[in-house]
Amino acid sequence: MDRTVPKTGSEEIELYIRTIYSLLRSTHAVQLDALVEAHLTMNSSLHVKARQPAPDASTLYYTIMRLPRCIADVNLIVMGQTNRVFHDHDYPDIEAWTPVTAPARRRRMVYDGDSTLAAYIASRSDIDDLIPVLVAYQIEWNKLHPILQNVSVQADLAAYSADATLARTSDLARALNMSPDDLSRLQDAWGDEMIATLQKIARAPKRLAVRLLAGTYINYQHAMSSWWLNVRQHVAPVNVEDRPVYFVSSNIHAIPNLLSGFALREEKNILAFIDQAGDPALKAEYDYVRVKEELNNKNNFLYYALRRYTAEPDIQQQSLDSETEVGIKRAPNLYGFDIGAQVIEINKLDPARMDPRLLRGSEDDMKLLRQSDALIVNLDYPLGMAAYHVLAKISQYVNRMLGIYVIGKAATLNARIGDVMIANVVYDEHSQNSYLFGNCFAAADLLPYLTASSVLDNQKVVSSRGTFLQNARYMDVFYREGYSIIEMEAGPYLSAVYEMIRAQRHPVNEIVNLYIAPFDIGFLHYASDTPMSPGRNLGAGRLTYIGVEPTYATAVATLRRIFTNEMNRLRAEQPASSVPAAT
Repeated sequence: MDRTVPKTGSEEIELYIRTIYSLLRSTHAVQLDALVEAHLTMNSSLHVKARQPAPDASTLYYTIMRLPRCIADVNLIVMGQTNRVFHDHDYPDIEAWTPVTAPARRRRMVYDGDSTLAAYIASRSDIDDLIPVLVAYQIEWNKLHPILQNVSVQADLAAYSADATLARTSDLARALNMSPDDLSRLQDAWGDEMIATLQKIARAPKRLAVRLLAGTYINYQHAMSSWWLNVRQHVAPVNVEDRPVYFVSSNIHAIPNLLSGFALREEKNILAFIDQAGDPALKAEYDYVRVKEELNNKNNFLYYALRRYTAEPDIQQQSLDSETEVGIKRAPNLYGFDIGAQVIEINKLDPARMDPRLLRGSEDDMKLLRQSDALIVNLDYPLGMAAYHVLAKISQYVNRMLGIYVIGKAATLNARIGDVMIANVVYDEHSQNSYLFGNCFAAADLLPYLTASSVLDNQKVVSSRGTFLQNARYMDVFYREGYSIIEMEAGPYLSAVYEMIRAQRHPVNEIVNLYIAPFDIGFLHYASDTPMSPGRNLGAGRLTYIGVEPTYATAVATLRRIFTNEMNRLRAEQPASSVPAAT
């Protein structure tokens, strides 16, 4: 079988990557100034105005949302896998640093309160993601710096600070060479620190430095071993090694919400909370959902509002207690990177409490699950190559894998935000392999649980190395070869799957047939970004209902598939007299 590998257009990207890693080999911190030219040459689709003197407000917004607010005061970013790595490189008090977060990127980071930020990395994908974000942030900061030196611009900033009316917003936006809408989005990102941040930009240009403390393959393996040991210890006495496992990579809220029944039990209180919360955006979304004639998945909105409802510690504890009652155990993140995990005992689930859309067959069919010895291991989806390390590590301890299901966001070249895409071909930029597999899902499995979105099956995926590591020419080459989905985890996961069913490491630059896998393989992506209109995506701001519906539709389809397969397994493996007949 011949194939056309979509490589044309990647030379500038490869140069950028090589430059990054050649600099990071240094034992001392390196200035990001050294990467600016390679960044500009790449012509990233997420930084289309990088060379223009006017600020690229969309890119600035994107980077702000993926960095903690303290980045305005930071001069040095140090990267390592574990506390021990930081200790070994003269950061003995790393545990005492202040934890900080980014609104739109899960990554464990801590701040020393002065000028140093420490970032925990789970794989080289964290480097491929973080460094371009920092370079883009510095470029856009340094575009704004000379603009803010102008006396008239400083006057506009002072006027806006005193009175942020629509007219003042327009004046300041015009002075900063951006639209009022762009300035409003930056206000959303910076919040009440916007004026102070602009004043910091006015005072001095940004010169960030980075230092990689340890970046070997073995370092990542050590970190992953510590992470998995922590999971096993926290779910004890459940022994993952002795039980059949359905592996799910999704998030840590959708599947527990569907199974615990807490949101359904609290429906009246949640709806009352919406009326009393004083959140106009939440109320407007509820009113919109409530009047839609075609609405047939109202529970999705309860799950959406639940995130706000459980902000109170007492209510959050009630939600966690309801999970424990039905066999859901959570493992906290204690080691380095931010990958949450849950282990779910199928035989403890209560069909009377779970979302009705999950029910399969008759009441007796669902009771059959009480005889199950299987577990669902659900992870908060990792970033890029961390997916490979996670699944490779877990597969070393699981004696019987029954299914691997991956749910995640993706960029789309042919769909709309919120649409669900199902692929059976993945080109992985890390291994350069083309993976062919039988996706266990089809469009019919999703359509009943969507009201405003479409489903596209028989698609093709590119697993890229990073969100910034793409340009228009590169995407055009992929699109002409029929690849319409761009994401970061499918290829690494399939590399791990290969090593689970073959007697060798995954190959490089080959066509790989995974149809022979002895367990289910299912990938569901929902569109969160359209690269041709950068800066407008689900991950850019807070989660809205348009992002919740495909999240829960894909989770419902996945759990229904697991329950069906488990019922069939129990019927096949148990004596006929002990298994209820199917209806």
